[in-house]
Amino acid sequence: MTLNGYLQIGFYLIVLIALAKPLGSYMARVYEGKSFGLDRVLGPFERLIYRLCGVRSDEEMSWKKYALAMLLFNFAGLAVR
Repeated sequence: MTLNGYLQIGFYLIVLIALAKPLGSYMARVYEGKSFGLDRVLGPFERLIYRLCGVRSDEEMSWKKYALAMLLFNFAGLAVR
């Protein structure tokens, strides 16, 4: 391996370690349903996408619906390939 390869691995690890805490706290706030600062900007866009896709954010998905969605998604990916 060359010096450039080692530098790229080192840079990747530094960026990964630097982003672990902020990204983890952001994900925790999103999963807990708390405001995370970008709600005002991204909220309307998110609601528009939900409305276009027919997603109800207040309704839970059963395991059967989830399994069907995963199968359809994977089949669509196979068909596109």
